Amino acid sequence: MKRKALITGISGQDGSYLAEFLLKKGYQVHGIVRRVALENPIQRLWRLNKIIKKIHLHSGTMDNYASIFKIFNQVKPNEFYHLAAQSYVDYSFQDQFSTLNSNIASTHYCLSAIKESGLKTKFYFAGSSEMFGKVKQIPQNENTPFHPRSPYGISKVTGFDLTRNFRESYGIHASSGILFNHESEKRGFEFVTRKISRAVASIKLKKQKYLELGNLNAQRDWGYAPEYVKGMWMMLQEKNPDDYVVGTGETHSIKYFAEKAFDTLGLNFQKYIKINKKFYRPAEVDILVADSKKINSKLGWKAKTKIDKLIEIMVINDFKLLK
Repeated sequence: MKRKALITGISGQDGSYLAEFLLKKGYQVHGIVRRVALENPIQRLWRLNKIIKKIHLHSGTMDNYASIFKIFNQVKPNEFYHLAAQSYVDYSFQDQFSTLNSNIASTHYCLSAIKESGLKTKFYFAGSSEMFGKVKQIPQNENTPFHPRSPYGISKVTGFDLTRNFRESYGIHASSGILFNHESEKRGFEFVTRKISRAVASIKLKKQKYLELGNLNAQRDWGYAPEYVKGMWMMLQEKNPDDYVVGTGETHSIKYFAEKAFDTLGLNFQKYIKINKKFYRPAEVDILVADSKKINSKLGWKAKTKIDKLIEIMVINDFKLLK
């Protein structure tokens, strides 16, 4: 009998890659999406185009426990991947209430559904490097103290604590992946990496004149998203649940990312960049870089795609799309 997986956030970057990965592993894949997504699949479910007929989508809302429990109880999954969240950091400053309420409550609802059902479902929580915020050490590992600098980061720390608490209190196989930045050609257009790759392609095709960015000196650990969803799955195959930092172990600035992106299409970075203070965060996170020794040694996971290749993939993809 096929193993069943339930994914929240299945229509997002990570959710779509995870669904593809699990289908190849022989899973029956279920996902929770909003009703509006089912009514407008071309705009809202485009990342799932290749596999839409192979998966089972359920209309539900992450803000309602009854909705989540009903779907969970109907599917009775072996594995439950909670990826849904308001994950755009800048927006979390603009709408703190919905970010905190939605991200924290949805995690609590998912864990409670497992607890109340009595099923032996394994749970994965999507943590974030933004939990570290104003870092206490470089690089950051599973023992580095959290000091989040955004409502999004705060919501993820709370979700992490909830996941650990349900694991310790109720014996649920619940693991958290503290994933550092992971990008791809499926990244949302509001994120700075896709904003850059899209703008470079648009400027090359003379559809755009320049690119506005904020803090060019912020440094991040960037990897390729399809590799990271495999790490999620590997965590749930372990006998004992645990928490893992997932990243490349290398850090680069936004300026580096932008320069390489423009280089990919033979453009001079200096000619097309404008700094706009409105893109600065109220509280900046200066540097994030992963110490992934634990997942490297214990699970055998390791990032393979280097940043220059990642940038090339994204820029060439956007150039072809716009052309």
